[in-house]
Amino acid sequence: MNNTDNNDNRSQLPLQGAGGLSTPPLGGWGAGVSDLITISQFYGRDSRFVIAGGGNTSYKNAEKIWVKASGSSLATITGDGFAVLDRAKLNLMSDKVYSVNAAEREEQVKNDLADATITKGKRPSVETSMHNIIDFAFVVHMHPTLVNGLMCANNAESDLKKLFGAKALYIEYTDPGYVLFKKVEDAIKEYRATYNEEPQVIWLQNHGIFVAANSIEEVKVIYNEVLEKLAPQPPKGGEDTDLNVFANDEDAISPSLSGRVGVGCLPAIRMMLSKEGLKTLKVRKNALIKHFYDTDEAQAKIAKPFTPDAIVYCKSNYIFSPLTPEGGNEESINNFLTEMKERINSFTQTFGYQPKIFLIKGIGLVAAGDNTAQCDILLDVFEDAMKIAYYSESFGGPHPMTQAQIDFIDNWEVENYRRSVAAGASKGRAENKTIIVTGAAQGFGEGIARCLLQEGANIVVADMNETVGLATVERFNTFAKSNRAIFVKTNVSEIPSIENLVHETICNFGAIDTFISNAGVLRAGGLEDMTPEDFEFVTKINYNAYFYCTKVVSKVMKLQTKYAPEYYADIIQINSKSGLRGSKANFAYAGGKFGGIGLTQSFALELAPFRIKVNSICPGNFYEGPLWSDPENGLFVQYLNAGKVPGAKTIDDVKAFYLAQVPLQKGCSPEDVTKGALYLMEQCGETGQALPITGGQVMLS
Repeated sequence: MNNTDNNDNRSQLPLQGAGGLSTPPLGGWGAGVSDLITISQFYGRDSRFVIAGGGNTSYKNAEKIWVKASGSSLATITGDGFAVLDRAKLNLMSDKVYSVNAAEREEQVKNDLADATITKGKRPSVETSMHNIIDFAFVVHMHPTLVNGLMCANNAESDLKKLFGAKALYIEYTDPGYVLFKKVEDAIKEYRATYNEEPQVIWLQNHGIFVAANSIEEVKVIYNEVLEKLAPQPPKGGEDTDLNVFANDEDAISPSLSGRVGVGCLPAIRMMLSKEGLKTLKVRKNALIKHFYDTDEAQAKIAKPFTPDAIVYCKSNYIFSPLTPEGGNEESINNFLTEMKERINSFTQTFGYQPKIFLIKGIGLVAAGDNTAQCDILLDVFEDAMKIAYYSESFGGPHPMTQAQIDFIDNWEVENYRRSVAAGASKGRAENKTIIVTGAAQGFGEGIARCLLQEGANIVVADMNETVGLATVERFNTFAKSNRAIFVKTNVSEIPSIENLVHETICNFGAIDTFISNAGVLRAGGLEDMTPEDFEFVTKINYNAYFYCTKVVSKVMKLQTKYAPEYYADIIQINSKSGLRGSKANFAYAGGKFGGIGLTQSFALELAPFRIKVNSICPGNFYEGPLWSDPENGLFVQYLNAGKVPGAKTIDDVKAFYLAQVPLQKGCSPEDVTKGALYLMEQCGETGQALPITGGQVMLS
């Protein structure tokens, strides 16, 4: 339906003078809520307007208002994401006298909002009262970066009037909540009296913008006009404020030697922060970030937050380090980490909480979150603050919040509630662990990776098959919670490729808790058939690569255990029952697997002093998987056609023959192997073991 149709009452709610909306006939408000969902998602998915799900929207008729509930994300909001309130009760709050004590007042206001809420259990936005007094059907409150480049600048009010005219309604910064509501209400009344009309745009210093209209199309028109006038403004004696000037700065984005070495130090920093549960670290580097860590002068411009949202997510302080491990030698790394440990301890003692943000010269912007989803939010919010600081140069330079304003937000119950909602959690046996699984694009490795993701782990799919691997990760992330999966194209037979795998893993998650060496190949054949080339290929992937991976990964794990005395890391090789007993006409595979168990035992002895456990899992046959059960090329079909099973006439006969060799009468699944991996990760009393998961087909003696 075309929302601009004059017969569509949901978009054309007539005003009743300066303060009342008529109720649209025939229950038109239902369609109005549909429009509200549409406009909310439209802006919620546009990073120019919304970072970290911030902002709020509303729709109202004469009796009720639908406003975004706290904790809902505009990008994905549905009708259930809105709180519905009784406007008659909300209107009473305008004239009610509340306590002069700020804490008591905000508690009283919160209780009155709850009393006015029809949909119990949903906490309405603290700005609900402001939405209620704005005399238009739709109100869309956002924090666009371009808008805050003006609103968080020294010349905010004067330059606003120059750009948008004398009638632009500007509200000087006021602590959110009831006080801000009353200030906006008084300003609206004065505006009506002065101009005999309703303000459709309200500009809030260090906060954002309210846009109101009786149709969502008009809201879009107004926002488009605002952005067109602001993007980008010419500089006033400073540098170019168009962020595109950074876009092609290759030197800033590509990692230097010291930067790459510095990233390699992040696992140690992660463990310094993980005394009460594993943290996730994520690094972002681009030319804009480099601009702010390059000099003390530039960094000083982002030393304090600009908006309440920045405080909610990133807190009000962070660590800036102009140091980086130069040269990459052991002494420089130790000096860098000693300095970082002292900074973290001092920061925590001073502010009473651990840092969430690090800006480290040569490395980049580093987020330290409770999970990966939180890291993404931290990076987006803090980078947005950098953009705001940069854009503000057109309007007299950055104007951060004052310490008193910061302290109010830091301790405000409403924002602490938002923090708790935003934190999120992935609850599982591998919660917040970072696990690399090689050969995980498909097959057995995909199944193991999928099961571990469902247990709360961050998963790195390392595989040569980029097309399938990317599709696997995309599918994984549709059901991930606050954890994530990434793909890194990897050749496990080449050490530089493995080093890149480790680097990408640390950049995205800050650590490697478990490395699962699953990649393997099988080329069967007897002595007469096996070529030296095939034997070497199978051995290089199944045996040599396990050594290469352990050599590279153990360096990271040693760094992690050094800075966390109660922590254990894990290396797990997915071996085979063929590593426990010989396999006829399959000696290349079996030999590599036998050798793999020898490596496991040897690595375990060498790495035990560093609290790195090394174990193997020896699965039986995955009969339900495509290798065996593919109806065209599966081994059941091949063995039937080759007459390998005497007397077998059907595929079921072949399957029954092999299942008869398994006491538990079942194949080994990825779920079975994952349970074994979880056991090995959780225990800290065994290393150097070869755990058989064969249904009893192979038993240790």
